[in-house]
Amino acid sequence: MDPVTHPQVRPPADHPTEPPSQPPPSPVLAIVGPTAAGKSDLAVSLARRVDAEIVNADSMQLYRGMDIGTAKLSPHQWGGVPHHLLDVWQPSHPASVVEFQRLARRCCRQVLQRGRLPVLVGGSGLYVRAVIDTLDFPGTDPAVRLRLERELASQGPAALHRRLAGVDPDAAVRILPSNGRRLVRALEVIELTGRRFTAALPAYLDTPAVLQVGLDVPRETLDRRIAERVHRMWDAGLVEEVRGLLAHGLREGRTASRALGYAQVLRHLDGELTEDQAREETIRATRRFARRQDSWFRRDPRVRWMAYDAPDLLDRVVALAAPLRPGDAAPLSRPGPAEGPAGE
Repeated sequence: MDPVTHPQVRPPADHPTEPPSQPPPSPVLAIVGPTAAGKSDLAVSLARRVDAEIVNADSMQLYRGMDIGTAKLSPHQWGGVPHHLLDVWQPSHPASVVEFQRLARRCCRQVLQRGRLPVLVGGSGLYVRAVIDTLDFPGTDPAVRLRLERELASQGPAALHRRLAGVDPDAAVRILPSNGRRLVRALEVIELTGRRFTAALPAYLDTPAVLQVGLDVPRETLDRRIAERVHRMWDAGLVEEVRGLLAHGLREGRTASRALGYAQVLRHLDGELTEDQAREETIRATRRFARRQDSWFRRDPRVRWMAYDAPDLLDRVVALAAPLRPGDAAPLSRPGPAEGPAGE
């Protein structure tokens, strides 16, 4: 499969790693919330109204060829709006929030230099915070990482999750017991720093000229939207997409092979699940993931929540974006009760 070339995607230039002392870019507007909430469509409509460019913050949309299962917009759905950080990594490439932080911050600054507003879009909470907050990540130790990965392979993720719960209960609540990659990273950070994994995240500090808009979807509605999306993915050829990616390192990719939908289809191709079972498991797993996404973003008091189906949603977001014009953005006030998060 040849790398996808999109004429309106500007890949970041090849520059050295961004110095950790360099502050996050601003102004920036982020559209956040759970999967299937409608973030991508809102972002395109907003960008066309306020002369913005979209920067992807969905960790799985960074992978080339992983289009159907990630609900990646196709170029004809962009409405003429430039999109960035799509199709960056091969499926065999392990995801790195540190690498993403460098690419995304640089990309946002390049958008600002063109006199446009960067609109960060995605449901990967840590990736969003890596761009907008002063967030430096602990290093890694290959020997420690290899040992933990071997333990993961021999003992399974449940054993590592129990260990994490004993040393950092907050991290254990936030990380799925089945997410072996994040469990390994959390235990690695704890071992290397002597601190809790959750201590690596800074407080939710007000940042001038940075705005987060969260899409609020009732749980029953979101569950229905997720099921409909998964059925559309299957009808669009998700199984065939996964088959085609096998020759490009999907199965070997530590991150991509665990992506929702792709992991279940791989199990189907291996004979562990029927196709119907893979589809239903994808729906269940995506619903669980969406709840965790929602919980992550609702912990951030800076997010301004709005009903996903409000008739005036776009107009309200456009009004909030008005003070964020590059070059003359002013600090934003904290959300008031009417726009604050709904109940946990």
